[in-house]
Amino acid sequence: MSVNVRSDDGDMVEECAACGRETAHRVSVEIRTESTKAENAEFSREPYRVATCLVCGDEDAVRMNNA
Repeated sequence: MSVNVRSDDGDMVEECAACGRETAHRVSVEIRTESTKAENAEFSREPYRVATCLVCGDEDAVRMNNA
């Protein structure tokens, strides 16, 4: 189980799969459109937790409402 903590400068510290160690990450929530069809796009927006490693730039996006 991974525990997220904040670094001294306020960034989240968590495991980076690309770096293979705990690094500082910028974490945000984004609304992303999942449908590629224009007529369905407005109904296919979902919230994602996006964590970007500040060391290597690797981005991990996880859909927040997996219901």
